[in-house]
Amino acid sequence: MPSSEFAMAAQAAEQEMRAVFPPTPLLRNDHLSERFGADIWLKREDLSPVRSYKLRGAFNAMRKVIPDQSVFVCASAGNHAQGVAFMCRHFGVTGVVFMPVTTPQQKIQKTRMFGGDHVEIRLVGDYFDNTLSAAQMFCAEVGAHFLSPFDDEDVIEGQASVAVEIEAQMGRVPDRVILPVGGGGLSAGVRSYFGDQCNYTFVEPTGAQSLGFALKEGTPVDVSPINSFVDGAAVAKLGARTFRRLSTISSNDVIHISEDRICTTIVEMLNVEGIVLEPAGALAIEALADLAKELKGKTIVCIASGGNFDFERLPEVKERAQRYSGIKKYFILRMPQRPGALKEFLNILGPDDDIARFEYLKKSARNFGSVLIGIETTRPENFSRFLAELDDAGFTYTDITNDETLAQFVI
Repeated sequence: MPSSEFAMAAQAAEQEMRAVFPPTPLLRNDHLSERFGADIWLKREDLSPVRSYKLRGAFNAMRKVIPDQSVFVCASAGNHAQGVAFMCRHFGVTGVVFMPVTTPQQKIQKTRMFGGDHVEIRLVGDYFDNTLSAAQMFCAEVGAHFLSPFDDEDVIEGQASVAVEIEAQMGRVPDRVILPVGGGGLSAGVRSYFGDQCNYTFVEPTGAQSLGFALKEGTPVDVSPINSFVDGAAVAKLGARTFRRLSTISSNDVIHISEDRICTTIVEMLNVEGIVLEPAGALAIEALADLAKELKGKTIVCIASGGNFDFERLPEVKERAQRYSGIKKYFILRMPQRPGALKEFLNILGPDDDIARFEYLKKSARNFGSVLIGIETTRPENFSRFLAELDDAGFTYTDITNDETLAQFVI
């Protein structure tokens, strides 16, 4: 058991939490263990009272200043807001949560549900930077305590309780811990607790590489604009305090995974295991494929950091997963304006091919019409035959599946 001052503080925080919520489960996953030939466990932070680990840091930071402070402020559009709201109600204090105007109603309602009468929600700004500035200005005006989502020593200490629980539940330190990274609070806490007793893999979405660039530059840097799809880990700049605790890690231990690829794990875990994960919660599990050769015979813990998934996003997640897996493609096809041309095209489709989208983009051309067409199939290799037959038939087409600019407008 670690005996550093930080470790003992994390253990004390974990003990205090037991009056509020039980430890989240650490569950061996047979499906993943068999697939990778390793002993793979999932730390199910998606099963906390607010379906993420964020209430840990909020709890620890708040307990340190109560009763001297009774008004708390945060800026968040997601898990941090819900963790703060939950703890405000628990401690019986006032919370003012600033959220962007664009925040989905589901997240606003959940924050209000967790906080009840103890929380006021203020919608300010179209972008998070505007929201954060408004929150900090208000905090200074009223003398409240600002609760950072990650860049706070007490928050980092609280997030380290995840590692305290893992060690107690497993009876030892695992060989490797795989963690998602946003602002770095969870990663800094777990690494500070376990120290050099295990190996680590830190996983970021490709569209928000705040840790990767911080290690490259030797200091946190703003990597805006970022892709916000993995909202629980889409942070433009790593925290200064979290970086101090992560600055000595090797860049070889940092993996970047594309947003579309993450969707394949969300779909797989839902269909195979019945586990609902948000994009950030799936990051650590998806990284297993990149580490396959290093995992054989080892004990691995993946931290499933959250499960706040809005099922209205499921069609988009499925779409992204299919495109990444190569079983769905989009084309702009030049369709000859003559009798029988459409039938000729349809005859090219194989028994496993299906038209998911068909839309004329330009109908006024005399000889040809432009058609947006989406094709789903069962195996990526089916497209080789399909495209070869299109070529043989003389059809002209453009594959726009991976053209992000066009996809924004027509897909």
